[in-house]
Amino acid sequence: MRMRLGATVPDFKAPTTKGPISFHNWIGDSWCMLFSHPADFTPVCTTELGRIAVHKHEFEKRNVKIVALSCDKLQDHTDWVNDIKSYCRDIPGDFPYPIISDEKRELAVLLDMLDAEDAENPDKAMTVRAMYIIDPQKKLRLSMIYPTSTGRNVDEILRVVDSLQLTDRLKVVATPANWVPGEKVMILPTVSEDEANQLFPNGIDRVSMPSEKNYVRTTTDYKM
Repeated sequence: MRMRLGATVPDFKAPTTKGPISFHNWIGDSWCMLFSHPADFTPVCTTELGRIAVHKHEFEKRNVKIVALSCDKLQDHTDWVNDIKSYCRDIPGDFPYPIISDEKRELAVLLDMLDAEDAENPDKAMTVRAMYIIDPQKKLRLSMIYPTSTGRNVDEILRVVDSLQLTDRLKVVATPANWVPGEKVMILPTVSEDEANQLFPNGIDRVSMPSEKNYVRTTTDYKM
């Protein structure tokens, strides 16, 4: 299937480094970051899984569970985790999140991380560097696909989770380019002036445009 924003992410069962999971039950009432990596024992992936592990407490603050996936064997995952912990020495305690083993590549195809025609081609049968943010209703809320040459930015992942959770809660705002928590958010054009004044009594900044259309309104009158 094609992973479309707003679609329900398929349920599945899979073996992981922390035991078998039934995906929807495992998510429960949490958010989830599900991400794939091309292969174990590779340099960029080692840095990614390590940095995400270091920041697990930040994901926990946001009620986000983490799970990784690749098409390697479960024993390879287990052995690789020791390398990751050796490389990223600031990972506290045990490796903090499960890694799914998808040896048959069925999940990679199901979750749009691998083209079906490549599944049996050993030269191409590696998952892309996909990252999905899934909400508690099991809906896909964000998708990022990275090239194999480029590692993910954990701060950006946390930033988009903050944006999704804030805009879900307030429903009448969106976050502008380069936004981080505490900075101005944008009031949606569908919100009337009267409603905006009621919702944000501590201040709204209105930006005059040459078009004379009043559609750029910002405020810091919100709580995370």
